[in-house]
Amino acid sequence: MPTPHPTFLRKQTHWEELYFYQKANTLYMLTYRFTERFLRKGDRTVDQMVQAARSGKQNIVEGAADGVTSMEMEVKLLNCARGSLKELREDYQDYLGARQLPVWTEGHPRYRSMLEYCRVHNKVEDYEQYFEVWDDVEMANVALTLCHITDKLMTSYQEQLERKFVEEGGIRERMTAARLGYRSNQKQQIEMLRNENAALRDRIEHLEQILKENGIVI
Repeated sequence: MPTPHPTFLRKQTHWEELYFYQKANTLYMLTYRFTERFLRKGDRTVDQMVQAARSGKQNIVEGAADGVTSMEMEVKLLNCARGSLKELREDYQDYLGARQLPVWTEGHPRYRSMLEYCRVHNKVEDYEQYFEVWDDVEMANVALTLCHITDKLMTSYQEQLERKFVEEGGIRERMTAARLGYRSNQKQQIEMLRNENAALRDRIEHLEQILKENGIVI
């Protein structure tokens, strides 16, 4: 039986299921509300922060879509997403620093509980109930923690892509493999038909011999 030939298109990644996309989407929504509540209208930082947060999640989506044909492009777009979220993290740090507000680190009474919550919870629904409750220090520190965790998850995902690239190659290598697989499959099918034809000829000759022995002439 002929073996299925390989395809050169990679399986579409469902970005909605990626934890780092879910966290990036949460960061966008959190940042949108943060800037509305705590920054003045017309402040250039508002557009800067919202755009950085949006760029983070959008580049993940575009990378997953482009990754069907180009793993290289997916890696590049993920790097763009990471760059945007690092820019966003810097904006939150600047906000706290300029106002002499605390960045929660190890030793702060709420640091561990915040870190654990951000590790476990990914989706907007897990956070939006607090968007109107948290003050600016709480929202900024949650955002900083999400930026950090999201970046680590994306780094790990990129390493997986690098290993896959080494194993599978790029689009040209996969197209060549698919073409060779198609040719091999065609040869198998032709050989199988030849064998079937030979078997049928033998069967016909056998039946004709039986008929001849019984005095039946066709």
